[in-house]
Amino acid sequence: MAAFRATGSVTGKDYDEIINPLVSRIYKENGKINYLLVLDTSLNNYSLEAYVKDALLGFVYFTEWKKIGIVSKKPAIKTFTDVFGKMLPGATRGFMMEDLDEAKKWIAE
Repeated sequence: MAAFRATGSVTGKDYDEIINPLVSRIYKENGKINYLLVLDTSLNNYSLEAYVKDALLGFVYFTEWKKIGIVSKKPAIKTFTDVFGKMLPGATRGFMMEDLDEAKKWIAE
């Protein structure tokens, strides 16, 4: 499982040095990826490069996602995740921050 907590500013460098290497390693070891993102920052704090690298990460492993969980304080992000997730091959769920323990349990199953 790849699990991250986004706080403060999120940059392309974060994807290059932290997120992408871990996701790549998990894929190589397991063939499928469970991915949990605790979004503890505003989407306004994502750089344009971070948005691009996030999209590329999604496409590179498009068929390899087993589960994707996004945890946020914003109901709109939960709703977006639940709706958009229906277009992806793996299971996808949005969670509210108060449901973090449930999200961790679900992503680990």
